[in-house]
Amino acid sequence: MTKSPVVDSHHHFWEIERFDYSWMPDGSPLATDYGPADLAPLVKAAGVDCTVIVQAVSSPEEARWLLELADQNDFIAGIVGWVDLTDPEVGYTLDELQRSKYFKGVRHIWEGEDDPGWIVNSGAINGLHELVRRDLTFDFLAKPPNLPFIPQVMQKVPDLRAVVDHIAKPLIADHLIEPWLTDMRKVASIDGIHCKISGMVTEADHQNWTADDLRPYVHHVLGMFGTDRLMFGSDWPVSTLAAEYQTVTDTAREILRSLSPEAQADVFGGTATRFYRLDV
Repeated sequence: MTKSPVVDSHHHFWEIERFDYSWMPDGSPLATDYGPADLAPLVKAAGVDCTVIVQAVSSPEEARWLLELADQNDFIAGIVGWVDLTDPEVGYTLDELQRSKYFKGVRHIWEGEDDPGWIVNSGAINGLHELVRRDLTFDFLAKPPNLPFIPQVMQKVPDLRAVVDHIAKPLIADHLIEPWLTDMRKVASIDGIHCKISGMVTEADHQNWTADDLRPYVHHVLGMFGTDRLMFGSDWPVSTLAAEYQTVTDTAREILRSLSPEAQADVFGGTATRFYRLDV
């Protein structure tokens, strides 16, 4: 039997002088360049075969740059970029980006909007319909206050192929489960919605977290989504605020080690390959 590729479904690259990364706090250790040459040895050492880059700036220009990086680096299998979903002519931008085989979908920095229901109230629904027409995916970058709006989105765009990033960022450092759990159950009950086991170490206590802090949240999404709708992501280099790349991958493997080999293969590659339709 052919071994399934191991996929990191979520990481970023940036060049500080190239785009406006205003979401980074002043003096952040993240405020330096991170590119393919930095990540390549890390993925190799961790046994990761290929990756999906996700946008970090609200700019189609960033998506074009990331597509160039994908052309130049064999380990990059897909790109999730940004477009203005509220633009009535967003379809033209999507058509241009989709000329690249690496363009797989779109993400909006929803968690950064003042209105937790922005995605319903802003006119972005029309843009999501344009994604469906092109068989592109959508990443929900949501925090717990955004979760109640995801069923509304899916009711309006029922054929949207969507994934919730970072298990929706529950308050792990505070060991809080509710209302995240109740709202995530409603999201998980919707056919077709996936979830990324990613971004957890930076929601925990950066200096003192352990696998046991993350374990209850992972087990909850495992029960809600099943391995065929869960995918691993490192969230590198944001994750470096709390852990090295190898530690993030090792921790996920340790938490999920009781799963069957087939189930682990889903979480660590199969689900992402199917969802993003990666050519790996």
